[in-house]
Amino acid sequence: MNYEICRKILLKESELIKRILSLQEMIREAVFNRNLTDFEDHFTVLGQIGDEFFDLEIEREGIFSDYGGFYASIKDLPYEQRSDLSEIYRNLKIETLRVRVAGDEIMNFIAHARATIHGFFEIAFPDRGGKIYTPHGKPVSHDMRSVVLNRSF
Repeated sequence: MNYEICRKILLKESELIKRILSLQEMIREAVFNRNLTDFEDHFTVLGQIGDEFFDLEIEREGIFSDYGGFYASIKDLPYEQRSDLSEIYRNLKIETLRVRVAGDEIMNFIAHARATIHGFFEIAFPDRGGKIYTPHGKPVSHDMRSVVLNRSF
């Protein structure tokens, strides 16, 4: 087990997780402010970081799988190195949970907004069964884009 290589991978993963958490906050703000341009840009960057993280994860798992997992792979290292890697690994796991919770929060908000919009269209246009059509009669998805109604209530 190479301590330096393992440490480098774990620190890089920690850095990427922090960047992901920061991007998730920007995505949350873009969603709440209805700024879809920023939302899409942030998701593009998030995808790039995700690919980089995935590559690191494969490399890390390759190192640890030879020994039967993380803790089994560091058991023969000197105490200081073992302690250092354990702390970095624990922090990485905690940050990963934060990312997961933040992601779930955003997805729940988006799912709720979609359900609200869908419910609105079903009530506003009951004769259309919740479907919206273009002036040419083609069905249109009522996703979360801006809506302009020429009907008064």
